[in-house]
Amino acid sequence: MASSASVSPAAASHHRLLLPCSPRRLPRPRPRPRPRLLRSARPRLVACHADTLLPSSSHAAAAAAAAACASTASANGFSDWLREHGLPPGKVAILDRPVPCFREGKDLPLHYVAAGQDLEAGDVAFEVPMSLVVTLERVLGDESVAELLTTNKLSELACLALYLMYEKKQGQDSFWYPYIKELDRQRGRGQLAVESPLLWTESELNYLKGSPIKDEVVARDEGIRREYNELDTLWFMAGSLFQQYPFDIPTEAFPFEIFKQAFVAVQSCVVHLQKVSLARRFALVPLGPPLLTYKSNCKAMLTAVGDSVRLVVDRPYKAGEPIIVWCGPQPNSRLLLNYGFIDEDNPYDRIVIEASLNIEDPQFQEKRMVAQRNGKLAIQNFHVSPCTERAVLDQLVGYLESRLADYPTTLDEDDAMLADGNLEPKKEVATRLVRLEKKLLHGCLQAANEFINDLPDHTVSPCPAPFAPELK
Repeated sequence: MASSASVSPAAASHHRLLLPCSPRRLPRPRPRPRPRLLRSARPRLVACHADTLLPSSSHAAAAAAAAACASTASANGFSDWLREHGLPPGKVAILDRPVPCFREGKDLPLHYVAAGQDLEAGDVAFEVPMSLVVTLERVLGDESVAELLTTNKLSELACLALYLMYEKKQGQDSFWYPYIKELDRQRGRGQLAVESPLLWTESELNYLKGSPIKDEVVARDEGIRREYNELDTLWFMAGSLFQQYPFDIPTEAFPFEIFKQAFVAVQSCVVHLQKVSLARRFALVPLGPPLLTYKSNCKAMLTAVGDSVRLVVDRPYKAGEPIIVWCGPQPNSRLLLNYGFIDEDNPYDRIVIEASLNIEDPQFQEKRMVAQRNGKLAIQNFHVSPCTERAVLDQLVGYLESRLADYPTTLDEDDAMLADGNLEPKKEVATRLVRLEKKLLHGCLQAANEFINDLPDHTVSPCPAPFAPELK
């Protein structure tokens, strides 16, 4: 039976589990010598920031990583590893996507999966065997993991991140070394070469001033820290999982910032497989994200078929064009938070307006009961008067105007900055996000004003409402 996959909403809504006490140890092939770097006519970049999952332990290690940063050799080494361990011949290639250089030339081009030949809709672009897919089943060796989902200790993403962190500490002895090296190269960056705001500095987060996403970043960061604080508990409760690693307990081996980097890297590339066992539903798929390009209006998804994960394309491609997959029904704020990009043509984009009863209202309990009753009815009639309609619309207009006033720039100023073309990547993606939010708010404001203009009697004053619902 085939099963489809969409992008996981990551830490916002994942289930939680406690590691079992009897994991299956992964087979480890003998260490292979590093592939010899290919000579290239293009100049070599001399620095490589490849420390997403674990920082290098010495300057010598950093220098060695920098010396091995030839882009073509890196892609070929990853491809060779996939083929050597069972990847069937496919119809894709790994190419370079140049990134804007705002780090003194130290950023390598991002890799991306492109059509290796002309493709038609319905073609199988590639198929990755489950032996090359990192899932909780592979990590834990326990298909009954579903029974542990109510323990509320550690999320699937944190579990996968911790596993890869320990695997990286083993260096080339790890079976996953080439894949981890590729993830390090990408550094959790989306197709716009930007990391999740979870990794931005305070000054960079100010690019998002006025947007609700700033509060979401704080809440997500707190959630990641809570999971970090549970890591040592898991070490002692599931010791057999970690006995293969001759390293310190998690919080001694990895500072919080390193764990957060690993968590965000896993969050940016995890795939949520559908109609599979719970132990397989969160998967890290080589050739999957972040190498694939996300679009909100695409139908192609990674699909679990038997013991492999397959991608069937939904449109024709010319050789060299990036392969596009669906990123799930997520608004742009979630796309930026999870994957570091926004989609200008996102049909699922939205803003949230929260209305809550005023708890100081003497009739708070009665109103709450009425609201609860109405929520259970399919059809409900409300008796409103002209003054009530005007009061509601006036409150909505005031709320929308205050939301727009919270942004430090106007739509016209955003358009001018984007047209200039000199914004650094994080500021550009932040500007695009707040610009789309403002357009939604302006649309709502225009609609509210049109409703006011359509009222039959403009001489009616709004009804007094000392305990009107609070809008957030």
